[in-house]
Amino acid sequence: MVSSSALKAITGFLYASTVSAQAIGTQQSETHPKMAWKRCTGKGGSSCTNVNGEVVIDANWRWLHVKGGYANCYDGNKWNATACPDNASCTKNCEIEGADYSSTYGITTGSDSLTLKFITKGQYATNIGSRLYLMKDSSNYEMFKLIGNEFTFDVDLSQLPCGLNGALYFVSMPQKGHGTPGAKYGTGYCDAQCARDLKFVDGQANAEGWQPSSNDPNAGVGKKGACCAEMDVWEANSISTALTPHSCQPEGYSVCEDTSYYYGKGMTVDTSKTMTVVTQFIGSGSNLQEIKRFYVQGGKVIANPEPTIPGMTGNSLTQAWCDKEKEIFQEEIYPFNKFGGMASMDPDKPGIARGSCDTSSGVPSDVESNSPNAQVKFSNIKFGPIGSTFAQPASM
Repeated sequence: MVSSSALKAITGFLYASTVSAQAIGTQQSETHPKMAWKRCTGKGGSSCTNVNGEVVIDANWRWLHVKGGYANCYDGNKWNATACPDNASCTKNCEIEGADYSSTYGITTGSDSLTLKFITKGQYATNIGSRLYLMKDSSNYEMFKLIGNEFTFDVDLSQLPCGLNGALYFVSMPQKGHGTPGAKYGTGYCDAQCARDLKFVDGQANAEGWQPSSNDPNAGVGKKGACCAEMDVWEANSISTALTPHSCQPEGYSVCEDTSYYYGKGMTVDTSKTMTVVTQFIGSGSNLQEIKRFYVQGGKVIANPEPTIPGMTGNSLTQAWCDKEKEIFQEEIYPFNKFGGMASMDPDKPGIARGSCDTSSGVPSDVESNSPNAQVKFSNIKFGPIGSTFAQPASM
């Protein structure tokens, strides 16, 4: 079941708190670009009325600086250690700014279109990618109830090569966003992957335990993630496309926090030190019976942990383990078993790659140097009951 969801677009890879929340700066005013879309009734796309909407860029892309000053609170993929020694201090000490959409972020709108450029060289910095949300008004995201309706749009991705994703999708984020900036400044993002690359989660900084990305000079992950249901209507470049629903429990916004002490820097398996990773494929002949993983570090053998899910036991992959997982999660569709289970494991089978893009494409430094002029354009968005946004042939 899909609840009301906010619409977002992205290129490059779219509750109140009881403590002090993220603040707004005064260096750059915030004016949302206008973009109309259509709400339809009837049949065949002939009964549609314009809705005067606007778009806002996600808070994660905005300039975050020390209150009353110009020093960055977040620079590159690292936090300012003085302003952000912990989440509470960072939330108190930092504020986000408004956006110059065209000059800084390469975002432009037409009467009913939105164009997102991959790389934009601004006056003070080079911007990579963007994430935009459709607004109902200046302070609220536009929310959609999807069941019984259809969503139609035009897209030009002729300039979007391998390694890039011009995506348009729905997520169950809060309509008003979070904290003082709220939806007006693009706060409150969440997705079914429990996004941890967010600088702020639930209106609070995510600086504690931040780990800079090893291959992206602008990104990293914190201890907290923002989770919610996600419906990927369109993930695509000029080579491949995907349509993917992602369920989540609960459906709406929730926060997850890493409390595991097994794998990470300074933990049981210490990722700040070299380790030996052992993977055993147990069986005989062509019959694979078990896949077992363990680690060796500092002369000590470390077993793989067992899951904490009630009813699940064992720390290796077996046919029985996979069957039990299917039972516990009540998976009606069980393709792993349908297509042969453990006995069918073969990297040459169809499905390991989609389209002609190299499976290693998408490294930030590669796509930034090879595709500086990449962009995607969405336009002519329509929403309404099934059959109302276009003339559907009877045979479809």
